[in-house]
Amino acid sequence: MGSLILSQLVFLPLAAALLTLVIPKERESWIRAVALLATGMVLVLATLLVFSYRPLLSGFQFEEKISWIPQVNVWYHLGVDGISLPLVFLTALISFVGVIASASIQDRLKEYFFLYLLLATGMMGTFLALDLFLFYIFWEIVLVPMYFLIGIWGGPRREYAAIKFFLYTLAGSVFMLLAIIACYFSSLPHTFSIPDLTQQGLRLSHNMQWAVFMGFFLAFAIKVPIFPFHTWLPDAHVEAPTPISVILAGVLLKMGGYGFFRISLPLMPGIATQFAIVFAVLGVINIIYGAMVALAQTDFKKLVAYSSVSHMGFVLLGLGAMNLPGFNGAALEMFNHGMITGGMFLLVGVLYDRTHTRNLADFGGLGAKIPVYSGLLIFFSMASLGLPALSGFVGEFLSLMGGFLSFPAITLVSVLGLVVGAAIFLLLIQKVLLGVFQTKWAHLRDINTRELLAIVPLMAMVLWVGLFPRTILFLQSTTLGNLLRHLGSMKGW
Repeated sequence: MGSLILSQLVFLPLAAALLTLVIPKERESWIRAVALLATGMVLVLATLLVFSYRPLLSGFQFEEKISWIPQVNVWYHLGVDGISLPLVFLTALISFVGVIASASIQDRLKEYFFLYLLLATGMMGTFLALDLFLFYIFWEIVLVPMYFLIGIWGGPRREYAAIKFFLYTLAGSVFMLLAIIACYFSSLPHTFSIPDLTQQGLRLSHNMQWAVFMGFFLAFAIKVPIFPFHTWLPDAHVEAPTPISVILAGVLLKMGGYGFFRISLPLMPGIATQFAIVFAVLGVINIIYGAMVALAQTDFKKLVAYSSVSHMGFVLLGLGAMNLPGFNGAALEMFNHGMITGGMFLLVGVLYDRTHTRNLADFGGLGAKIPVYSGLLIFFSMASLGLPALSGFVGEFLSLMGGFLSFPAITLVSVLGLVVGAAIFLLLIQKVLLGVFQTKWAHLRDINTRELLAIVPLMAMVLWVGLFPRTILFLQSTTLGNLLRHLGSMKGW
C-alpha cells in the first residue's frame, strides 16, 4: 500500500468535485458516475486501510507530515489510530451509500455533487488531521457545503434550517479557534501538532486550561449535539434531502465525539477527568430527553432525529466513565449509530418519495403491502432499540457498563431512556406497518433494487458488528487504553 493513502482518502473526492465542474451539466449520467467512482475508490482504500492497520501498535500509523507554513510551524500532518480508523471507514461507506441514494436528486445536479464531494473531503480530513490548524480547516470546510446542500435541495423551510445549522456551528467554531490559538501560544516551541501538544501538555494556569477546555467543549457539544445545544438538529434533518440526512446523522454528529477523544481529553487530561461527571450527567439528560421528545413526534423524520439525540447520550455516558468499557462503548456507539440511523433515514426517504408525507398518522397496515421494506424497517428499528445480536446493543451495553462502574446512580437513571427508546420504535412499527390498511396507498410499490443497494451494506454491517463486535473493538482498544493511561484513570481495567 502506498504511503500516501491518507491523502488519497482525503483528496480523491476533491479531485472528483473539480472534475464535475468541467463536465457539461447536460451529462448528468457522467456526473453521477464520477461521484460514484470517486466515493467507491475511497471506500476500497478505507477497507484496505482497515486490513493493513496493526491494532496492537501504539501511536499513529500511515503518517504523512510535510511542512506547510513554516513561519508559524503549521504542518500538513495526517495519521490514523484506533479512534479515527472506524470513523474513516464509516465516512467512506456513508459517502458511497449517499451517492446511490442521491438518485432522487434531479435539480442542479452539477452543483449538488460538487458540494457533496467537497463535504466528503472535509469529513475525511477532520478524522485524519493531526495538526490543529489543519483540523480547523477541514472542520470549517464541512460547514459551507452542508449549508448549501440543505438550503438549496431541502424541504419547504430549508433556508431557516440551513441558517440555523450555519449559525450554531459557526458560533462553536469561533470558540474552538480561540482555544486553538491559546494552545499554540502555550507550547514551547509554539506548535499546532496534536501529538506534540499531548506529549508536553499545555503550559497554562488552571483557570486558563478550563477556559480552553470549554472553548473546545462548546464547538464539539454543538456538533454532537448535547442538550441544550441540540435544537438545530431536528430542523436540519427534517428539511435536508435524504442523502444529506444520512450523512448528517451518519458522520457529522461523530465529529463532536471524535473531537473530545482526539483533542479535549489528551490535551487537557486534568480538566477532562474533573469534567467526567458533567459528561455523564449530560449523557443521561440526552438519553432521557431525546427519547421522551422522540416519543411525542408525529413526523417520521423528526422522530428519528430526536432518537439520535438520545443515542448520542450513550457516547457521552461512556466518555464520562473514564474507564475502558466506557470508552470502548462510546467509540463503538459512534460507529454503530452512523450505520443504524443512516439506514433509518434511508428508509424514511424511501417512504417519503412514494407518499410525499412523513406524518405517521397517514400510514398503517403497510406491512402486507410492502413486505421487503417492512422487514428492513423492523430490522433497523430493532437495532435502534438495542436488540441483542445487532450492533446497537453492544455499544450501549459497554457504555452502561462503564457508566455503572464510575457513576452507578446516574447510570441507573438512564435506564428510563432505554425503556422509552424501546417504546419509540415499537410504536413506530405499529403506526406504519400494522393496523388497518389505508386504501389510498393501494398503488404503493415496494423498495426497489437501487434503494436496496444503498441500504443492504449498512444492514450487513449492523448485523456483522452485532454478532462479531470484536471486529471494531480490536481496532480501537489499544489506542483507548493508551489514552486512559495518559489520563491516569485506568482504575484497574
